[in-house]
Amino acid sequence: MAKPFDRNKSLEELEGNRWPDPPEGATGLVRAVHSLRRRPVGSLDADELRRLIGQDVGLPWLLLPALEVLRDTAPNQAAGGFFDDDLLSAVLTRKPSLWQAMPESAREPREILGMLTGRSPYVQPEADAFLASAPD
Repeated sequence: MAKPFDRNKSLEELEGNRWPDPPEGATGLVRAVHSLRRRPVGSLDADELRRLIGQDVGLPWLLLPALEVLRDTAPNQAAGGFFDDDLLSAVLTRKPSLWQAMPESAREPREILGMLTGRSPYVQPEADAFLASAPD
């Protein structure tokens, strides 16, 4: 798993890289990503994590909190509770090379997938692709 870090810091602080303001006329997604990079990582909710991870932004710092959210909510899914398929999809669809470089972290999504019953048909192909390409 990734090393612990100060979740009171923003991605900009953790990376030591402040992005300029988004260009005039930037899309809502671009504006949101720029804004979210300035917020403390510990304040990001599941949707905000999904948005950043889906754009491959801050992965070394965001995968750990995202996996924690998924791990914490997976047991409730079997009882008919909510499970964030969008966040799961964002995590599972990162490039296989990321998971090859982080084999210990790749175990976590495998375990989470094992806890889920009746996966969404929208996520199942992504789960299958992840399981086929991620290290054991």
